[in-house]
Amino acid sequence: MPYTLDLSGKVAVVTGGVRGVGLGISRAFLDAGAEVIAVARHAPDRLPSGLRFVPLDVRDAAAVRDFAEGLDRLDVVVNNAGGTPYLPAADGAPRTHAKIIELNLVAPLYVARAANAVMQRGDGGSIIMVGSVSGVRPSPGTAAYGAAKAGLDNLTRSLAVEWAPKVRVNALTLGMVRTERSHLHYGDEAGVAAVERTVPLGRLADPYDAGAACVFLASDLAGYVSGSALLVHGGGERPAFLDAANADRTNQEGE
Repeated sequence: MPYTLDLSGKVAVVTGGVRGVGLGISRAFLDAGAEVIAVARHAPDRLPSGLRFVPLDVRDAAAVRDFAEGLDRLDVVVNNAGGTPYLPAADGAPRTHAKIIELNLVAPLYVARAANAVMQRGDGGSIIMVGSVSGVRPSPGTAAYGAAKAGLDNLTRSLAVEWAPKVRVNALTLGMVRTERSHLHYGDEAGVAAVERTVPLGRLADPYDAGAACVFLASDLAGYVSGSALLVHGGGERPAFLDAANADRTNQEGE
């Protein structure tokens, strides 16, 4: 069969698809020819041409089910909605930490279940979870978020087994992304630049980088890819010990 990144005729749903990373994902699917439906709790001020918006709280299982059942066709779902404030584990109300886990782990399960039910009755489909490097390394200050993203990685692998062969389930392990809210995490432009210097590729991801990876996972090119987590982090993080150690490595031979 021919392999293509052309998603013409496909219907893709992107949760949280109206701003930040989600908007980059929506744009990438539009560029690939898909019909794209972005869902979020609040409508944005503006939408790209061709992008359809439907208000939806992904934490409401019944509303999510009704939305999915009301679609004429569903080929791709990208579980992008999520996020967290800075909140050390010892601080804040217990309910706040529970709500972070609800948004970043429980809600994607609701969306995936509803999507799978529709896809299994049709021609199958692709479900993509937007994870984070916070789920594969320590996440101080955002521990509940990191734990939820770690759970999302395991959920991806489990659903890939349960829902095969008609539905493929994969994840992105996403690194740092430059969005309209970057200043909340990294400070002013000098702060962003300093953070970028820690990334091997020398920059933060653009939201469209995440979108391009999602399009690949949804395409025929990834037709035999399921239960995987694709690292999209610019090469990762330089190990801290390399800068902390005072050993002279200039004349060391490889071990």
